[in-house]
Formats: sequence, structure tokens, C-alpha cells
Amino acid sequence: MSSRLFTVAIVMVLALALPLAAQPALSKVIEGAKRQVGVTRGYDSAYRRIPYPGGDVPRETGVCTDVIIRAYRHAGTDLQVLVHQDMKAHFSAYPKTWGLRRPDSNIDHRRVPNLATFFKRQGSKLAVTRRDADYRPGDIVTWRLSSGVPHIGLVSDVPKSGTRRYLVVHNIGAGAQIEDVLFSYEITGHYRFGR
Repeated sequence: MSSRLFTVAIVMVLALALPLAAQPALSKVIEGAKRQVGVTRGYDSAYRRIPYPGGDVPRETGVCTDVIIRAYRHAGTDLQVLVHQDMKAHFSAYPKTWGLRRPDSNIDHRRVPNLATFFKRQGSKLAVTRRDADYRPGDIVTWRLSSGVPHIGLVSDVPKSGTRRYLVVHNIGAGAQIEDVLFSYEITGHYRFGR
């Protein structure tokens, strides 16, 4: 085998192995989400000044987006920084719902529409379906509640007994929970970020 063919073969093997190499990070994200259950027991959407980078509200409380932020931080990815940097560079691509004139590292990453926009901009958007098997552990799902409020959660690796559906880690008001809510609300987005 020529050295050129050997190099091409090695590159192909490495490319095929990349998804497997990403699995430890994915398991850390899922673990980070599940670890919040029983710790984050409240829900508080108040605006707070938090450090940047690495800022967080008290772990005993938070909102639905904090489940995602803390899960990814557990795996070494800081969405506060990533969203803030992307919003600084592409502010016009993000929703104007809150009347902001510039990014705010205290709150931007804690808003569902901003996270959805960020994930979409990163090429992480997937089709929204009603098939259990399309939603894999580590996927992020956004919903519109019957009240019209946006919501977000992370698909866990815990299957619902007797189905191909996984439970979701989310905080809808009573702290971080792991529940069978995938199809309980209108799904508005489906994302697979970081894989």
C-alpha cells in the first residue's frame, strides 16, 4: 500500500471513530442534567447579575434553561460564553422579544428562544416528529406550553418502560424533574448539539 493510500485509510478510520469519541462528553451532559434532580428544587425566573464566564444562579433554583446550561457545563461547555459570543457577533439573528439593544451575559443564555436560535445557528437543528425513536439521549427539545410560554428540556438515557421513548430532564416549576413529557406539549424545536 502506498503511503498516500495508507494516510487516506487512517483519515477515514479516524473520521468514522469521531462519533464514538464524542460519547464520553454526551454521557457527561446527560449525567449533568440528571444530577440536578433533587438539588434544584425551585423555579425562579428573576433577573440576576451573575459572573461571566461561568455564572449561575443558586443551584437550588433556576428555570428550564438552567437545566441545559448546567448539563453542558458538567461536560465542560459553557453556553453562557458561547451564546454571548455569538450574540455579540450576530445580534440581529436573535429574537428582539425583550427590547434589548445589545447582548446581556447575565440573562441571554437563560432564555429559550435565544438557546433555540443558538442551536439552530450551530447546525444542530433536527426534524420535529412524533416518533419516539427520533429523540435520542442528549437531544434538546423546545416546546410551547398551552399558556404560550416557551420551555426546554434534555432527553435523558432513562427509557419509559414498555416504549422506545426516553424520559426528559426539565424544570417546569417544581425544580429539576425527570419525567415522561416528550409529547406532552407542542414541540417547537429538536436539537442535537455538540455531536
